[in-house]
Amino acid sequence: QVQLVESGGGLVQPGGSLRLSCAASGGALSSYSMGWFRQAPGKVREFLVGISRSGLIKAYANSVKGRFTVSTDYAKNTVDLQMNSLKSEDTGVYYCAAETSAYATGVAANYDYWGLGTPVTVSS
Repeated sequence: QVQLVESGGGLVQPGGSLRLSCAASGGALSSYSMGWFRQAPGKVREFLVGISRSGLIKAYANSVKGRFTVSTDYAKNTVDLQMNSLKSEDTGVYYCAAETSAYATGVAANYDYWGLGTPVTVSS
């Protein structure tokens, strides 16, 4: 089974950028559709972006559309999330997740494998 490890979180000022990375081991990302989720303090985990296992189909939540970009590097077996124009409401723990279907869904319950998360704080 695939193991996922997120990295790249930290403290950033509003308007700034961060790049998160999710490294996969034990399985090739070409076999999984991937999602990025965020859990803010006191809130449920929410879907942010998804990318199909082919890398060709991407889906973004309205809250991040135009600001976040997801990409897969099959050679490195990583999925990156480039986050620009960050806002205070982007604060939370960011998780990557993998599901075996051809297309990434926005439903957390559909994902079979999860990383432990990386925290992001957007504050001045």
